[in-house]
Amino acid sequence: MGNTAVVVGGGIGGLAAAIGLRRTGWELTVVERASILEDAGAGISLAANGLRALDELGVGEAVRDASRGQYRGGTRTPEGGWLARMDGAVLEKAVGTPIMGIPRSTLHRLLREALPAEAMLIGSEAGSVRQAGPGTVRVGCGDTVLDADLVVAADGIGSKVRSLLFPAHPGPVYSGSTVLRAITERAVELRTDFELTWGRGAEFGHIAFRDGRAEWHAVLNLPAGTRFADPLTELRRWFRNWHDPIPALFDATRPAAVLHHDVKEIRTPLPSYTVGRIALLGDAAHAMTPHLGQGACQALEDAITLAAALAAEPTVEAGLARYDAERRPRSQAVARAARQAGRMGQQLSHPLAVTLRNTAMRLTPSHLATRMILRHHAWVPPQLN
Repeated sequence: MGNTAVVVGGGIGGLAAAIGLRRTGWELTVVERASILEDAGAGISLAANGLRALDELGVGEAVRDASRGQYRGGTRTPEGGWLARMDGAVLEKAVGTPIMGIPRSTLHRLLREALPAEAMLIGSEAGSVRQAGPGTVRVGCGDTVLDADLVVAADGIGSKVRSLLFPAHPGPVYSGSTVLRAITERAVELRTDFELTWGRGAEFGHIAFRDGRAEWHAVLNLPAGTRFADPLTELRRWFRNWHDPIPALFDATRPAAVLHHDVKEIRTPLPSYTVGRIALLGDAAHAMTPHLGQGACQALEDAITLAAALAAEPTVEAGLARYDAERRPRSQAVARAARQAGRMGQQLSHPLAVTLRNTAMRLTPSHLATRMILRHHAWVPPQLN
């Protein structure tokens, strides 16, 4: 089996894949187009499946030490009433850990620190990726050409590699929702670790971090491309009658810290996650809406499964076939579930439908709600060593 790999993309999925491959004996280069690793982004929730993957990569303990467990919280109405409460202790008893909240920048840093600095090719974009022979894939990065036995395309939702491999595929489409998010500049007094609040066609949520700061997000049903000259002022107007601590979270946020992105997804499933000796991973393969909080966790599952499959099979081709067979059905099912969760949650706007949903949530026994969560969290990774 060959043992040189190029990973295109230095995000969560790409870095995790690089760590997994290196732990199983591959020599690798991570190609990242950003010239300065600013780690833009807000916060992230890691469920048990993602944390188990990080454990197998050898970075789980460091990630937990930098995270805050989401023990108290749940889903509320704009007036502040509870639709459902979340008990992190119950999840911890069932799957060994509560959901953990961590800044994305911290997670990126911890993953990078698990790789040698010389493995990172920063400020270089993979302009071309092609099969150069039966066992060789050639990656063109400006004046640099890299030949490898394997290429892992973890270049995000707008993946150029995916477009090269599947030129007829429609690519990502707008989900109907746009999201504004930020991390507060200072600590905020919060009574819960995690909350979601559902209104009509709108959602507001927060994640508390270990240092007392918090990530908040606002998801709105708006036309694609909608932008605001003054996002914080607009959000204060939009959520002016919603419950505390929403105003306090806005007050603790610098206007320049607010990020705004349209939520896109790969709605048409890819027919394969591999072509030749090229594998797609993470958002490049199955970008999903954030309504289950599983996007990063699924990328971490991809990374571990890919490394384990290549280590277990006698050839790269057999390893990639195993990876595709194991990951495509599960990740595409999670993507469908996330889309459905959004339609029944944040995206629901008709008053009667919202009332019916809220009533159903209040009447659902907590053990059934926990069981629904565990469908996705209970995944166990293959062992790398």
